[in-house]
Amino acid sequence: MKGKKWLLFQVTGAALIFTAFCSAAIVIKENELLSWTMLFVTALVSFVFIMQFVAAQRNIHRYVAEVDEQINNTERETIYNFPAPTIIIDDAGKIVWFNRRFTEYIYDTADPFGVNIQSIVQVDIEKANTRQGTVIDYKDRYYRVFASRNKKGEIELTMLYFEDVTDFVLLEENFKNTRPAVLLASVDNYEDLLQSIKESDKARVLIQIEKLMEGFIEETGGILRKTSSDRFFVIIEEQKLQKIIDDRFKILDKARQISVDDKLSVTFSIGVGRGETLEECESYAKQALDMALGRGGDQAAVKTESDYRFFGGVSQGIEKQTKVKTRMIAKGLLGLIEESTSVYVMGHRFGDLDSVGSAVGIAEAIRNLGKTTNVVVNTEQSLATSLIDRINEMDENADDLFITPEEAIAEITPTSLLIIVDTHNKDIVESSELYEKAKQVVVIDHHRKVTNYIENAVIFHHEPYASSASEMVAEIVQYFGEAGKLSQYAAEALLAGIMLDTKSFVMRTGVRTFEAAAYLRKMGADTVAVRSLFANSMESYHEKTKLVANAEIYERCAISINDIPIDDIRVVAPQAADELLGIAGVDAAFVIYMNNGMACFSARSLGAMNVQVIMEKLGGGGHQTMAGAQLEGVTLAEAKAALVSAIDEHKSEIS
Repeated sequence: MKGKKWLLFQVTGAALIFTAFCSAAIVIKENELLSWTMLFVTALVSFVFIMQFVAAQRNIHRYVAEVDEQINNTERETIYNFPAPTIIIDDAGKIVWFNRRFTEYIYDTADPFGVNIQSIVQVDIEKANTRQGTVIDYKDRYYRVFASRNKKGEIELTMLYFEDVTDFVLLEENFKNTRPAVLLASVDNYEDLLQSIKESDKARVLIQIEKLMEGFIEETGGILRKTSSDRFFVIIEEQKLQKIIDDRFKILDKARQISVDDKLSVTFSIGVGRGETLEECESYAKQALDMALGRGGDQAAVKTESDYRFFGGVSQGIEKQTKVKTRMIAKGLLGLIEESTSVYVMGHRFGDLDSVGSAVGIAEAIRNLGKTTNVVVNTEQSLATSLIDRINEMDENADDLFITPEEAIAEITPTSLLIIVDTHNKDIVESSELYEKAKQVVVIDHHRKVTNYIENAVIFHHEPYASSASEMVAEIVQYFGEAGKLSQYAAEALLAGIMLDTKSFVMRTGVRTFEAAAYLRKMGADTVAVRSLFANSMESYHEKTKLVANAEIYERCAISINDIPIDDIRVVAPQAADELLGIAGVDAAFVIYMNNGMACFSARSLGAMNVQVIMEKLGGGGHQTMAGAQLEGVTLAEAKAALVSAIDEHKSEIS
């Protein structure tokens, strides 16, 4: 308002002076004396007005200067006494100004002038200079730090403002810690485990199982409900679950201490779901339990929205005695085959005797049903060329049995059926393009379940307890009636697959394995001819012995590295790993070699060490006694270092 009054004053004065001069100019012609008198008076009034105007302008500048000084003083005083710690640092991070609260709450030991802020508290200046700021932990308090930069010339100063958000952070932590999580526990092979013991022993085992679960829940303060004879439903808080995870699910070890008939031990499979809602937690828990069971049981799987974590899995899976599931799978598969115009069977890349053998066995049975069937295989990369050559020699009509992936992709139709054997990992199938083009997919596999499994399968027949995919196929075709009467070459193909994965009936061999082998022998399989499929050339044998001789022992693990190119290294490497298991004091064997620019691992064990878990740490997988992995963009030395690190990590987890 004061500025407006002065403006009005100036305009009025100028108007009066202008009017006076105009009046004087008019009158001067009529009366000279009067005119000069008016001019004098006007000049005098103008002088006085001008002097007052100049004085007023000086007063205005003085007033503005005083107000500006008062504002600056107020700003400095306000910031200095601001209730939140505030500092100004230079471009080197040194404190050049601070307020009173900073010395009270943050740095109260000495004068902070010239001290680097990072030596007091670690602050990410770039994050602090965002709209959200950054949260730091300092002296049992939490602060959200905001930054404001100001650059004048070559000097850049940054103001840091510390907002105490301790209450909010603690509230958020309490909210997260008390979030519910769902845990589903299942006794592995409950029916098979208890079917051959006395009723009194059954009661004892059941009581021990229930006491174990009750004691487990008492420690967590959760809610336990028994949903069936072999399943439990648990709701616990996140903070209690985290302690269980940190202890690596010790309940799995306690469960193994419960013996059944002094021969077998009880094992649990546990699925844990961590989601935003109870419904989501339960859904995740079911998926996690299926994953734990699919990996052989005796382990825990924790699922979140983005990934899985696995614990345990140190014991061998228990073979299921009942074949009810196999019969139902065979019936469902027959229905799909009947509805399909053609069938394609494929295994995994670099197919071995089990992959190709199981594909040949199921394809033979389907052909006996009168359906057009082909085995999709890349013969240039296959590790079972000896089997393919033998089949082509034995059967003149076998020429059209094997086709390339390119031929299958061109021929497959929406009414065709694709059967994938010996793998359930969509990334390692023989042809990803053929899989994506197929409208109906069936999976038959025995490998422990991986997270990247085929989800769109109409039938997903997965038995991690089976010795091989060939064993599973041999059981299925027995329910095909007359079509299950296989030719000699198909029976030998399935027997070769079983012998490969069981190391000639030594590893992972159960009652059902011998039953399947007996059925194949009845179909005319020649064991001597099958054994000849494993024969090596003299050059391959020499290379294998070199790998065995060059091995080093580390933490009861034999590690051998091949740095010389070998044509059939994919065949020689696993054979060398098998040979290394014969050395005293060796629990696991690893052979590392380069192939197509990638460092490849072939891992074997006799069960004392879970090589699957170790290979999973390197991005691979497989079985407890047979696994592999591939690393891209690393040297052999780097691959060995990664393997040693994975072994050390596994040792620390089970110790």
